[in-house]
Amino acid sequence: MYITISPQKMNDGYSQSSSDFVSYLEKENEGKPIAEQEHFFNQYGEEITGSEVIKEIDGNTTKLKKKEPKFYSITINPSKRELKQLQDPKRDFKTYTQELMKDYATAFHREVNGKAVSVNDIKYFAKIEYQRFFKGTDKEIQENQPYATKILSFKHEIRAIEEGRNTGNIKKLENQISRLEKQAPHQQNGKRIVRGMPKEGSQAHIHIIVSRKDLSNSVSLSPGSKHKASEVMMHGKIVKRGFDRNGFFAASEKTFDKLFHYKRNYVESYKARKTLLKNPKIYFSILSGLPTNERAVAYKLLSKSGVPIMNIPTNKLQLTVKAIKKIKQGFDKAIQSSSIGI
Repeated sequence: MYITISPQKMNDGYSQSSSDFVSYLEKENEGKPIAEQEHFFNQYGEEITGSEVIKEIDGNTTKLKKKEPKFYSITINPSKRELKQLQDPKRDFKTYTQELMKDYATAFHREVNGKAVSVNDIKYFAKIEYQRFFKGTDKEIQENQPYATKILSFKHEIRAIEEGRNTGNIKKLENQISRLEKQAPHQQNGKRIVRGMPKEGSQAHIHIIVSRKDLSNSVSLSPGSKHKASEVMMHGKIVKRGFDRNGFFAASEKTFDKLFHYKRNYVESYKARKTLLKNPKIYFSILSGLPTNERAVAYKLLSKSGVPIMNIPTNKLQLTVKAIKKIKQGFDKAIQSSSIGI
């Protein structure tokens, strides 16, 4: 499971409204009849339109400054292994989202009307998407890039010949392009994988837009808060503040595992990712000490994600800075392309 929380983009050129983001989330509905479109949902309802979402989010911003985010985006990216565990992806995703938002509310060290924050205080709207497209950070695009560069160069040569700016054999250049297209290491349905190409297989994921203010439009609830569970004096009163991101990410996995009876491998866990970043020696020690079956699954998952398994250190002598750096690079690429659930 790979979950991200991002604030509303506030740079020049971005609207203060949520309309741009909601429009982006509606992209898969373009050209589809209403009956086939995917609508927004929340804790209490379904079939919510994009215009309703914009109205609700934009109308819930009391006392927020111009440069403060009015909403946050949460993206939930299950791994392929997790997706296989779902019996009815559409229904299961909605159930999981509704439970996940309970974890989100619990992660706030805040009070609303004298009570701990609950999901009933959160104004959010979620939407399921079923497609993903290859982007520049994907391993397939990066490893196909040398071929793409040569192909583009030959296409420029052909154009120059057609426009009379150069001389040459167009047929020969076209044959070279055809050969490079087939030689590229990463293919999908017989074609070289390029940026923007839809990824095959199940790519279902969830986008959530959540208001910065609570449902009553009176309390600011920022998951981007740098403060962890703490208390401060404000206007003569003790006020709780902070958001426990680590707690939220860990709880999100437990909720998924409980709902769908999923047996999570060590390398799929948020805890493992944190351990790798903070203390690689402990990470590899735990990995090497897993029961044989679990370790085999762990290596298989890492291999699929692009992490160089042959370079995984198995003893202290192999646990060099160079080895650790190479493993982390593999993890970084996998995480950026959302190919593994950690």
